Amino acid sequence: MKSILALFLLTTAAHADIGLITAAEAKALIENPNAAKRPIVLDTRGGYKDYFRGHLPTAHHINFDTLRGTDAAVPVQYLPDDITKALLVRAGVDKDRLHLVYATGDVLPNDEILSTTMVVYVLEKFGVKNIKVVDGGLAEWKKQGLTAIQDYFGNPPGHLPEQANPSVAASIADVQAHVGKPGNVLVDARPINEFRGEDDVWLRKGHIPGAISFHWARLTQKDNTHQFKPFAEVKTELEAAGITADKNIIAYCGTSREGSLLLFYLKHVAGYPNVRLYEGAWKEYVWLNDKTLPTETGGHPAGKK
Repeated sequence: MKSILALFLLTTAAHADIGLITAAEAKALIENPNAAKRPIVLDTRGGYKDYFRGHLPTAHHINFDTLRGTDAAVPVQYLPDDITKALLVRAGVDKDRLHLVYATGDVLPNDEILSTTMVVYVLEKFGVKNIKVVDGGLAEWKKQGLTAIQDYFGNPPGHLPEQANPSVAASIADVQAHVGKPGNVLVDARPINEFRGEDDVWLRKGHIPGAISFHWARLTQKDNTHQFKPFAEVKTELEAAGITADKNIIAYCGTSREGSLLLFYLKHVAGYPNVRLYEGAWKEYVWLNDKTLPTETGGHPAGKK
């Protein structure tokens, strides 16, 4: 275990980045004898009772949905930057620390992994550069025989980077300029029924014209939606869908959670250089311009016959 810790500390010191970490690596870091070098652990689950039932040691609970609210009648919009910064500082987010982020893995329809990638997106947008998603989440932690605890844990106030990274976000204007241009791909991460318009959820039905359908769950394991498939396993499937590293990619979904998983995977697991998230998402798109922006219905999952 000490060798795992030493190797990982050396790696993260040399190359702070965003990506995945195993449960064993996470445990070693959390148990660092030097408390100042331990990571900030963020439990992103929306169910606070789930946190009470059990969580990773030193995990600070930050309910993902506290970062969003209704704005100009559109629900679950991201909060203004000053409020978001205050919430992140309160959660202990710190420019000089490694952040381990996780939720609960389970089979579909469990989608708590989306709360994790949404929080990772917010951290990245506000300039945090050293973030690891615990691959497999709490389910994998327990599967490895590691103990979940019930003691509360709260981080001291953090210190955000001075330089944010707004380039990971795309606006509606960016989407409109993006669609239909050579080398550009707009990816809808929702389930295929929502892409087709066969749902009871949305004010208007279908998808943004020119978008392709690639459901986020195609990138995660069936028996644990918080555990990602290796890139080598999905590379051919992504290529068949036209989602390749040479493309300029904007991902979107219903409220920007599902799209955040595509952003995380494509950019930080697969290593694609040009990926952004349409932050306003479908819930904004269907409301804009007096509900007049064009939509399409029907279609098939990209890359599948």
